[in-house]
Amino acid sequence: MPIRPSKFFPESALAHQLLDGLVGVEVGGALHNSFGLDTINVDRIHHTDLAFEPYALEQVRLCGEVMPVDVVAPGNQLPFPDKSYDFVISSHVIEHFYDPIGAIKEWMRVATKYIFIIAPLRDALESDRDRPITPLQELIDRHEGTTPAPEVETDEHHTRWEPQGFANMLMWIYTREWGANWETCAVEVPDKKVQNGMCFVLKYIGA
Repeated sequence: MPIRPSKFFPESALAHQLLDGLVGVEVGGALHNSFGLDTINVDRIHHTDLAFEPYALEQVRLCGEVMPVDVVAPGNQLPFPDKSYDFVISSHVIEHFYDPIGAIKEWMRVATKYIFIIAPLRDALESDRDRPITPLQELIDRHEGTTPAPEVETDEHHTRWEPQGFANMLMWIYTREWGANWETCAVEVPDKKVQNGMCFVLKYIGA
């Protein structure tokens, strides 16, 4: 895939350190916030109708163009075989999944080496600042189906974390059979890319 340099925010030195020379999947990539890596961009829709796609409009406002969508698919249901890419990467995307644990589980299925996540801190958006941090048990209940997903899918921020809460979610994942071969290998708070989030890098340590 072509490497698309970021046209607004700086690229992540940590991502380049770990992921240069590898081939990965970016979930919800955007040209103004590109990582400049060898990735295939997966998004839930093609950014063709700009009048109805605010994220595409933001890319056009900042960059004059939109990052092409290579594969149209939900970011938590990737249409790729098991262990088919070196890494999965996303920035300011995971909070949009009602079940973020399920999304990470899916990324673990596809990635052979790394999962690189930047999630916003609660005060990154004004609309999140007065809303409560999401408890870990609520995320577990969502994943296990105790708390069912909304009937109508929305694009809101379903989850708000503080750094220790995100770390606790990852530790819970690592205690599951499907997550036992992963560990956190790097953390940046705040992240050094957009600088309003927290960066967690998961590394595959299995055989």
